[in-house]
Amino acid sequence: MSKVKMAVDLGGIQMRNPVNTASGTFGNGVQFEGFYDVGKTLGAITCKGVSAEPWDGNPAPRLAELRGAAIMNSVGLQNPGVHGFVKRYGEYLESVRSRGCAVICQVAGHSVEEYERAMDLFEEFAPFASGFEINISCPNIAEGGAAMGATPQSAARVMSAVRTRTKRPIVVKMAPHDVAAIGHALEESGADALALINTIPGMSIDVRTRKSRLARATAGVSGPAIHAIAVRMVWECAQAVNIPICGIGGVTTAEDAAEMILAGATAVSVGTANLTDPLSAKHIVEGLEEWVASQGATDVNDLIGAFEC
Repeated sequence: MSKVKMAVDLGGIQMRNPVNTASGTFGNGVQFEGFYDVGKTLGAITCKGVSAEPWDGNPAPRLAELRGAAIMNSVGLQNPGVHGFVKRYGEYLESVRSRGCAVICQVAGHSVEEYERAMDLFEEFAPFASGFEINISCPNIAEGGAAMGATPQSAARVMSAVRTRTKRPIVVKMAPHDVAAIGHALEESGADALALINTIPGMSIDVRTRKSRLARATAGVSGPAIHAIAVRMVWECAQAVNIPICGIGGVTTAEDAAEMILAGATAVSVGTANLTDPLSAKHIVEGLEEWVASQGATDVNDLIGAFEC
């Protein structure tokens, strides 16, 4: 039995190891049970984003592969609403948590009021949730379509509103810009932890048709191609806040995850890698433990933020 301690505390969400899954890339867990025991292997799973009422999402095509180990997606957070989500996945997610894996439910909205409504429904109908991830990259429809968390002020407004709705831990999923200032504002308004980064806006044109390769002109880029950018932003944010960070962006191997931890992340989320290798998160759990031991450490927490320049 390993003598390395891998348990971490992500703002009150207790994880047996630092490996989480990125929302939208892992279904809601059950889709991967045929590959390994999700509940007994991972530290946490983050479910697909869910709003108070069902969303249809964006028109197809929604996904395109890019050169340079990346994909673009414009799914638009299609979801069945909180009631539909709980009805379909609630029993399974209870079993995941009973096996020792934290369950993080992502909350989406197009206005402060929609976030409040969704949080109220989650509080009432999702006792299996270990905590919540607030996706502040959703567009604010009432104010012209800018992301809800585009500025420190708008991010704090959403965070303050949902903070009054639950006593369970709240992690905030941040857009890839101004992370130090926005992270500080979120901490000041009650966030227990931060998750960064979300996808980076990009564009891909089919030169034969002269049209976008997706139904929309722009979409979110993810995958190994953005990893170095994500590590840099995790490090920048870690210098500005005192709450834990979950690092996201191109984590494909245990070495990628270790980089995030050294930059200041308490946990890491595996995203696009799940789509190319369904066993990737499991392999990263195993590889991270070996890395901690190779560093002469007995506790992964001792390596958080241990980067030296």
